[in-house]
Amino acid sequence: MAGVLLWVVCPKGNATAMLSLIPRSGNKPKKRSFNGVSAVSSAVANPARSSEERVYDVVLKQAALVKEQRGRKALDLEKRDEKTDGFSAWDVLNEAYDRCGEVCAEYAKTFYLGTLLMTPERRRAVWAIYVWCRRTDELVDGPNASHITPRALDRWEKRLDDLFEGRPYDMLDAALSDTVSKYPVDIQPFKDMIEGMRLDLVKSRYMNFDELYLYCYYVAGTVGLMSVPVMGIAPESKSSVESVYNAALDLGIANQLTNILRDVGEDARRGRVYLPQDELARFGLSDDDIFRGQVTDRWRNFMKDQIKRARMFFDEAEKGVSELNSASRWPVWASLLLYRQILDAIEENDYNNFSKRAYVGKVKKFASLPVAYGRALMGTSKLI
Repeated sequence: MAGVLLWVVCPKGNATAMLSLIPRSGNKPKKRSFNGVSAVSSAVANPARSSEERVYDVVLKQAALVKEQRGRKALDLEKRDEKTDGFSAWDVLNEAYDRCGEVCAEYAKTFYLGTLLMTPERRRAVWAIYVWCRRTDELVDGPNASHITPRALDRWEKRLDDLFEGRPYDMLDAALSDTVSKYPVDIQPFKDMIEGMRLDLVKSRYMNFDELYLYCYYVAGTVGLMSVPVMGIAPESKSSVESVYNAALDLGIANQLTNILRDVGEDARRGRVYLPQDELARFGLSDDDIFRGQVTDRWRNFMKDQIKRARMFFDEAEKGVSELNSASRWPVWASLLLYRQILDAIEENDYNNFSKRAYVGKVKKFASLPVAYGRALMGTSKLI
């Protein structure tokens, strides 16, 4: 999520209006292996408890919140229309959501188009989550990244705590604060994303896939756990809530693995290697080979192995997309299909991700949209 960081601080009078509006408020995963590619490296830092198992605890917690809300009546805020300094609280909040939509439209055009099929409330909530994730990512990956310190991330996390308690700092915070008051969204995935930003400040190597899996969860898998409560699970779905959340998690992992494979050269120029060191060594490769940027047979074989793993996570994610609320499926399918094609583009570039950037052209993008829409219209499967 690269781009310009947008900070919109609301007028002091409007802040009071926003505050008046927002209320105060299993089984362990199996180790998966497909076609000889393990989803979790054999070199696990803590063999007794892998990263996948630790992340699954967050999945279970979020799933429990969704189950709890299913037995409660949804919040009805329509009757609240408090006035502050001549402003309606709803007017201020609507403006905040509209601004989130503008940001989403500017930096995630395809996804934004898909959200237009959602109900207005779900659409706005997804925009609010997207903008918070974008702002968080920009802290360590944006134009001011060189000035960001661990203390700055601590302050950002304190703002997160405040907005979950109904105390937003600015207009964009207010949109998310309202969203989390309406939907069963747990704060932990948001905190975990900030933890991923902390890792980017201090860590530039990953010894094995278990370490990398946790990083991918922090910076991308969390997005799925944030979004599913808003997008909703289809009433006719026979799948367990946990399985749908696992699929959302897998999509985030797949997307981030794809980002890593696409950006090898770019990351190397910044002194970063987001590839499992033990797996590089198994193919006779090292950091020096990456910094040299030469496509060899060893590199091709290594990349084939990495791409196979990423596709495995996409395959797992596909099982859950059809379980989402029908109006929410299209943007997710579009994102999944487009990201999968980046892996195809890496192969078409003969695995040269050092000096060639793999991307999906406009023609292929537009061709994917009706395919995604068609899949979105399909009924639910039996994911258990």
